[in-house]
Amino acid sequence: MAKKTLTTLQTIAERLHLSVSTVSRVLNGKSNQYRISSRTQQAVRDMACQLDFKPNQLARSLRLRKTQTLGLVIPDISNPFFAQIARSVEIEARRHRYSIILCDTQESTELEIESVRLLRSREVEGLILLPVGQQSKHLTNLQTEDFPVVIVDRFLPDLDLPYVASNNYRGAYDAVCYLVNHSHTKIACLQGLPGTSPNERRVRGYLDALQAHNIAPDLDLIRGDSYGSQTGYDQTRQLLSEKVSVTALFALSNLIALGAIRALVELNLRIGEDISILCFDDQPYLAYMDPPITTVDQQNTEMGRLAVRLLFEQLADETIEKKNVLLPTKFIERKSVKNLCLERRNKCTPKH
Repeated sequence: MAKKTLTTLQTIAERLHLSVSTVSRVLNGKSNQYRISSRTQQAVRDMACQLDFKPNQLARSLRLRKTQTLGLVIPDISNPFFAQIARSVEIEARRHRYSIILCDTQESTELEIESVRLLRSREVEGLILLPVGQQSKHLTNLQTEDFPVVIVDRFLPDLDLPYVASNNYRGAYDAVCYLVNHSHTKIACLQGLPGTSPNERRVRGYLDALQAHNIAPDLDLIRGDSYGSQTGYDQTRQLLSEKVSVTALFALSNLIALGAIRALVELNLRIGEDISILCFDDQPYLAYMDPPITTVDQQNTEMGRLAVRLLFEQLADETIEKKNVLLPTKFIERKSVKNLCLERRNKCTPKH
């Protein structure tokens, strides 16, 4: 069977007795620029549809030096927080007729270096990077070369690159104030990855809130070394095995909280009764747990949308009015924190 003849611009031009350049200009949206009549435009489109014409996007990309693709690098696709940001980025990019190439670094700086190199070799036009966040030296060339890039979530203070992140300090500060105002003074902090900006700011918010209420921080109550559920599980088991008299756990991610909850269930401790828990990163399933978990919600969908907007401003060489964005968090009160002052039947006056 003979091979199907590939329809080309020249085929359409010959059928309509037009020049190839005229057909190309119509199909590339440049009709008005070259004053091509509406009648000719319609004829070209009808013929292209009739012949099932599919432009060679790769050839066009090489010719225009535009690939219509963006790179997205995230630390852990299995984490619902990052997955939601990735989805938001993809949806917003699609609105601009761009595609996304996604790389998961698995919380590894080495894989992050490799991913950035790979994406640039694929000629992506810009990069949205959720870095591991412990090192920045390998990203300095993005800054010096003026390559379009936006950092999301874990920004790096020593890099002069646009970023979109949460106000992690304020979210943690308000959360711990809430616990203190419910008469909790022995509050363990189950932290994420040390050295990353979200973790450092959340821990600082935790410490400052305690000090603001004249509670001496106990640094031994700050436990953990990653944002994963295993950290939450291991540290909660270890903490409670030491007979430490904590009344509340402040988990700095939703996955850490899940691990902690598993440990509490295994120890037959009732959440919201025997011990309280509050965490960062609201997820839909947290509202359906027994009891529902009180959380600090981040605007992850908005993070992704704003990151794409800032990136396209760079691609268009537009002036970015607000280069760095810190989005406010939202406190969601549910049933996982016990009010100890009501239990003691004492008057409890919230401190401001």
